[in-house]
Amino acid sequence: MSRPSTFVPPPGVSARVISTPRGEFAALDTDGADRPDGPLRGTALLLPGFMGSKEDFIALLLPLAARGYRTVAVDGRGQYESAGPHDDPAPYAQEELARDVLAQRDALAASGPGPVHLLGHSFGGHLARAAVLAEPAAFASLTLMASGPAEISAPQRERVKLLRDALAVLDMGRVWEAMQSLEAPAPEDAATGAASADGSATDADGSATDEAALRARWLRNSPAQILAAGRLLCTEPDRVPELAALPLPRHVISGERDETWPVPLLDEMADRLAARRTVVVGAEHSPNTERPAQTATALADFWDAVPL
Repeated sequence: MSRPSTFVPPPGVSARVISTPRGEFAALDTDGADRPDGPLRGTALLLPGFMGSKEDFIALLLPLAARGYRTVAVDGRGQYESAGPHDDPAPYAQEELARDVLAQRDALAASGPGPVHLLGHSFGGHLARAAVLAEPAAFASLTLMASGPAEISAPQRERVKLLRDALAVLDMGRVWEAMQSLEAPAPEDAATGAASADGSATDADGSATDEAALRARWLRNSPAQILAAGRLLCTEPDRVPELAALPLPRHVISGERDETWPVPLLDEMADRLAARRTVVVGAEHSPNTERPAQTATALADFWDAVPL
């Protein structure tokens, strides 16, 4: 779970709803942000990871807009401010969520500017590649951020199993309390942050995360979405050969340490994909929140180099 430094959109970024034939999706959109003179270079659609939300990208939005990209971060079906059923897992099948992504892309392409670049963080990366495999021509490029070739690591699968077991017997509020009791941050663990005197957390970049806001986000997630996403993370097959066969520019970006998919595995995946590879120094599983300035530069540099 990424820990954004704030849930308040910066000036020029609007909280809006993307309306599609498949439903409405909450989004943060830089359409009104300051940008360089001249035409926009394209649009970027950003998909958050497991237990995350559009706010996980909030520190990237203005830097990417300043590079000439309209940037739109979305809550997927059943995530935070996007509605979804609480008890029915069927709408959270991977193919259904991929169709949601394609519908979001169509809505953004209709409002300009094209081309549309797709980025998925962690679980969002698996959804992003599913969308690309379903409709390869829909996107100008694909970026996988801290998102590996197949299922998550064995220790992380065990953590997801504990979460799923807890959700079977406890309500969301009690599960949050249980998660917090297990997440006491170690001093060396920059990804989880260190507790401060006011009860907030300090992330790797020194910014504070509001624990009350993180709890409120968790409580608005659909339990069915959390369960389905956890199941997918623990069973995802290796789809790298399918993806590598597509004529699509690819980028694999991660921190220099990752417990969800070990960095050597991400290096190998990038080689198999013939993808650009970026390792963000000082970051772990969430370079988007831990080192946003360096991450935004790497993303925009890649998109600038994509032939159109």
